[in-house]
Amino acid sequence: MDLSIIVPLYNEAESLPELVAQTDAALKEAVSSYEIIFVDDGSTDTSWEVITALRESNPDIHGIRFRRNYGKSAALYCGFDAAQGDIVATMDADLQDDPRELPEMMRMIREEGCDLVSGWKKKRYDNALTKNIPSKIYNWAARKVTGIKLHDMNCGLKAYRKDVVKSIEVYGEMHRFIPYLAKNAGYENIGEKVVQHHTRKYGSSKFGMERFMNGFLDLMTIWFLQKFGRKPMHLFGVVGTLMFLVGSICAVWLIVAKLVRQGQGLPFRQVADQPLFYAAIVCLLIGVMLFLTGFIAELISRNSAGRNNYNIKDRI
Repeated sequence: MDLSIIVPLYNEAESLPELVAQTDAALKEAVSSYEIIFVDDGSTDTSWEVITALRESNPDIHGIRFRRNYGKSAALYCGFDAAQGDIVATMDADLQDDPRELPEMMRMIREEGCDLVSGWKKKRYDNALTKNIPSKIYNWAARKVTGIKLHDMNCGLKAYRKDVVKSIEVYGEMHRFIPYLAKNAGYENIGEKVVQHHTRKYGSSKFGMERFMNGFLDLMTIWFLQKFGRKPMHLFGVVGTLMFLVGSICAVWLIVAKLVRQGQGLPFRQVADQPLFYAAIVCLLIGVMLFLTGFIAELISRNSAGRNNYNIKDRI
């Protein structure tokens, strides 16, 4: 199997027949064999019935149906698990992604050695205020945090080597950061291709403005997990120790200053009457709590089932 196309969807019944027709027209001469895996994320319309009908006329169409809505990450996880193609592509079901981009993405993987090729919707046909501008801000922040120079980290149109999708775990809402997950799994040859973006033909977007706030929070989460997930004490322990030292130095300085002035017969304030004393106490307490947090997190990490899971590239 040359290509597996994963299509997560939620209430996109009207788009599916046209999507299959477009994909067939784009790939029938470029690819010798391919499959389309529709992942129905708990649709409440007739999407599953449409998928079933399409399957009857085309055995290369497969479907996975969730009992309820779990989200795009869950859909991609199950799609990746079922994919059999040497190259795996993802594409949205709303007809805004163009399947004619897939042959060139496959060429970049095969001939240019890319592990992953991400689409870049350079010219978008979305609302500028609610999607385009927040997307630019989000992608700028993602580039700064991840170090991956992609213009559109969350573009749904992507292509991967098969071993990439089999080596990463997509969960929660981490589908936005698959390139970063791939990079941290050792697949650093990440390419980008400008792709055609179309206006939505049927229905409406299933994502609201809250996805951008969630995206920033998830970005911080994945950065922390990838950097300190196996060594949490390196963060909590260092910060906790610094806080404890700052608190200790302040407390000692206040006590010594009071004793010196008292010994010289100069006016002095009681240590407990000074605001800095309480700031020092807070620093001491926070320092101890952070250190203990790192210690407990280290114990959990050392006893986790996946503590020795590594991606091995070659064996001889």
